[in-house]
Amino acid sequence: MSEGLQEQFREVMARVATPVSVVTGLADDETPYGSTVSAFASLSMEPPMVLVSLVKSSRLLAVVRQSGRFGLNILGSAHSQLARTFATALAPEEKFTGVDWAVEAGVPRLTGALSWLGCTVEQEVEGGDHLVLFGSVSSLSSCAGEPLTYHRRAFGTHTKLEG
Repeated sequence: MSEGLQEQFREVMARVATPVSVVTGLADDETPYGSTVSAFASLSMEPPMVLVSLVKSSRLLAVVRQSGRFGLNILGSAHSQLARTFATALAPEEKFTGVDWAVEAGVPRLTGALSWLGCTVEQEVEGGDHLVLFGSVSSLSSCAGEPLTYHRRAFGTHTKLEG
C-alpha cells in the first residue's frame, strides 16, 4: 500500500467510533500481559464468540498463542488513563503496576472494567500485519456504566440521541 493510501486509510478509520478494551494473557511464569485494542467485535451468539485483532509482533500475542486463552476487558468511560497505560510499550509488569486485577478463567481480569470476557482461542486468521483470534467465551460479567470509545484520535463515550 502506498504511503498516501495508508495515511488516507488512517484518516477514514479515525472517523469510526470504536469501543476500547484491554486484551490480557497470562504467561507460564504467571507474568500478566495486556494491550489496549479497539479491534474487537462480537462474532457469534451460538456459541458465544468474539474476535480480537493483535499485531503479529506483540509479546501478548505470543503469550495468548502459548496459553490458548485471552481476557477481554471492555473499559468504561472513566478508564482513559488505563487505556493509555496499556497502549504503551512498557514492560508487562510495569503496565500492571498500581492496577487492581485478578486471575479469572486463567487470564488477568481488570477489576472495575465495564465488561469482561474470558475466552479460549478457537481459530486464528492472518490479516496483514495482525492476527485475528476467534475466541469462545467461557466466563463473563458486566456492570452498569458508560463505555469508553475512541473516535478521531480521542477518548470519549456514547450518549443516547433524543427521539
